[in-house]
Amino acid sequence: MNIEILSIAKKEKTIYDPLYKDLTKMISRFSKVQDTEIFTKDVTKAHTISPEASQKAYTKALEPHIGSSYSITLHPNGKLIDSFEFSKLLNDKMSVKFFIGGAYGFEDAFLKKSDKVISLGKLTMSHKIAKAVLLEQIYRGFSILSNHPYHK
Repeated sequence: MNIEILSIAKKEKTIYDPLYKDLTKMISRFSKVQDTEIFTKDVTKAHTISPEASQKAYTKALEPHIGSSYSITLHPNGKLIDSFEFSKLLNDKMSVKFFIGGAYGFEDAFLKKSDKVISLGKLTMSHKIAKAVLLEQIYRGFSILSNHPYHK
């Protein structure tokens, strides 16, 4: 299986990098993980205009990546699911792409192109924290699917 995480984010070193690396290594028993951060000039400019312009810029940046795999978008208004439901999203898939938006979330047009729209919870979190939570849930999901005791 292949997993790709695409997020609206500037490519920069963060204090979370060791955690991302550890979680990615744990997941590697089950799947390859590719982490792609995108922050175009259009996104930079749109952030100075409006939330709506920013959402359109996110769509423009991420839209070319949607549709070729099972697409799951993380969104505050998405469906709240537990870890067992999350694991089912990974089951029997050859390739899954997860999308993490920028500061202003996604426009409805992008959400409608996603196979699934989920929420990581009611708390607001930065995309860097969301990525850490997502990676942990991916590992937990694979552990559930393979009856590994990690999830207990």
